[in-house]
Amino acid sequence: MLDLIPHDSLPEELLQFRDSIRRFVDRELIPLEHALGANGMLPPEQAEALRERARQAGFWLMDVPEEFGGQGLPLLALAVFWEEVGRSTVASWVRDHGLFGPMVGPILLGLNEAQRARYLQPVLDGSKRSCFAQTEPDAGSDPSMMRTRAVRTATGYRINGVKRYITRAKVADFAIVMAVTDPEKGARGGISCFIVDLDAPGVTLASSEKTLMGDAPCEISFEDVEVPFENLVGEEGRGFALAQGYINYGRVRQGAHACGAAARCLELTAAYAHQRKTFGQVLAERQGVQWMIADAFTELYCTRLLVYDAARKTDAGMEARTETFMIKTFGVEALWRVVDTCMQLHGGMGLTEDTPIERFWRDLRSYRITEGPTEVLRTTLARQILKHYS
Repeated sequence: MLDLIPHDSLPEELLQFRDSIRRFVDRELIPLEHALGANGMLPPEQAEALRERARQAGFWLMDVPEEFGGQGLPLLALAVFWEEVGRSTVASWVRDHGLFGPMVGPILLGLNEAQRARYLQPVLDGSKRSCFAQTEPDAGSDPSMMRTRAVRTATGYRINGVKRYITRAKVADFAIVMAVTDPEKGARGGISCFIVDLDAPGVTLASSEKTLMGDAPCEISFEDVEVPFENLVGEEGRGFALAQGYINYGRVRQGAHACGAAARCLELTAAYAHQRKTFGQVLAERQGVQWMIADAFTELYCTRLLVYDAARKTDAGMEARTETFMIKTFGVEALWRVVDTCMQLHGGMGLTEDTPIERFWRDLRSYRITEGPTEVLRTTLARQILKHYS
């Protein structure tokens, strides 16, 4: 297979790490794709067996610091890991199997000591699960329109509001909730972050919406929910900054997954183009097909470099928000087009479940909306560029 990663873009140890993950994906994940249900999930017993094999192989809690029993990988190494596991629909980013350990993320890792004991440690040992609740019916991409309020009381805060499209809410024990504590400041110091137990009085899981990816995010209603002071995460008014860090991390992960999915689809398409004959000629010999594959390869290559650049800068403590915007506005859109091209070149076969392409196609289509719609991020990116050059 043509090496899609320039050798000077990664140190030797990460290239070896990538190869070991690829072997695991080829051996353990890809053969299970036929077992996925309509919701894209493995049967519980197969998922548990796969988790155990991942643990034995050392691919467990990759983003969790060593002090909490994880691997503590920097973001660049995580991007390599996410890209390789993204080559299989079994480890899709939009459906959480927890195949490589519980999803944790930077907010939970940043909890204080008491909060870690109550919430982080149970997530790590598998006795609790979390979800992230920011999106609202009237405040998806624009947090300044957030209406969920947290009003200070004698013992803590009282939360009222509704969150929508909350992934994993059905299986979560608690939610990381963004709520307005100062309406005058809004997104500039008026939004705070709270941990809310989902069995608390006043919390209701309302309707769920089945998506084309197979998952079913929920609506969560908060009616006079009492939250103690100790469940405030960080400082009051710092919630939006925490959320942006969480989402920027998610954009790198999303971009890396998309690279893996697009690479797998290109591999399948190149092989198919050498086999499929139309009008006496294989597809691989047709100039129109060659150009489509060349353009797809180029877009994949460029997106991968964007992902690595954002990860490196984040690891170095540099601001990489602009880079994560470009992962979305260029990379995610480009790689969905790559998968769409691969589907087109497969013809009718691309529409069937005999190949993983149709599932990749559905998953990557969602990336253009989740973690920030590309239209909104493109507008924000343009403002930053114009401000810089002015």
